[in-house]
Amino acid sequence: MLNVRRLELLWELKIRGTLAEVAAALRYSPSSVSQQLALLEKEAGVELLRKTGRGVQLTPQAEILVDHTAGLLERLEQAESDLAASLTTVTGTVRLAVFQSAALALMPGALTAMRDRYPDVRIEMVQREPETALYETWARDFDMVIAEQYPGHAAAHYPELDRAKLTTDAIRLAAPPAAIDGLTSVDDAKNMPWVMEPRGAASRHWAEQACRRAGFEPDVRFETADLQAQIRLVESGNAVAFMPNLVWTGRDTNCQLLELSEQPMRTIFSSVRMASAHRPAILAFREVLQQTANILSS
Repeated sequence: MLNVRRLELLWELKIRGTLAEVAAALRYSPSSVSQQLALLEKEAGVELLRKTGRGVQLTPQAEILVDHTAGLLERLEQAESDLAASLTTVTGTVRLAVFQSAALALMPGALTAMRDRYPDVRIEMVQREPETALYETWARDFDMVIAEQYPGHAAAHYPELDRAKLTTDAIRLAAPPAAIDGLTSVDDAKNMPWVMEPRGAASRHWAEQACRRAGFEPDVRFETADLQAQIRLVESGNAVAFMPNLVWTGRDTNCQLLELSEQPMRTIFSSVRMASAHRPAILAFREVLQQTANILSS
């Protein structure tokens, strides 16, 4: 009988690419991973890995095992969910990846509600950019991700992940108080310095396209993924920026906020692996998140 844990290591190698990445993700030593995969080869009776330069490559026989292992891991996760659902209390741990503005706006209220209503559920939160976090949730690094989607820029879809909309928020142009005189459209900000997220982020792609649709190339003088830092640059008079409404939750600002003619809306959603979507702890946390989002949008 093939060892399930060793099969999982082979699956991890397929999705992560190197023994070092597998070891880092699972907190093993690379030599331990290598030894376990060598034992799997003996169990299978066929060659599974071939050396290629400084790395390894999966053989066709290993690819067959990986395909079966993916289904096996899904069934095991479904079994765990069914087992948890058979209990009379909601317990367990939910590992969450969340982007910054959702962490600031949604999580304080949601965590308080979870502590009061489901004290036996442990929530572990890590801040991640949505593009990365969706993949990491598919790869089982997290149980759930709260992600975002900008207009005309679809977030990546993974067949094993579901998607549940939490809320939408409007995107507006944020400008310093002194710069607002005569500022009635995005075009009026074409000669101003901009702050945006780094290239590769969905928000950066959307923001650049919005400026180009207005007829100019933005002077992106500052780059940071930290929206709080972006706000400070705008408030201090050093930049303008596109800001979703959620970033203003729980804080005042001297920024002037201009409604955009296109009335763009950002969508915020949660995503989990479908095999664990009915786990009571996940169902409870999603319910609380939705209630929190509804309160913020009301």
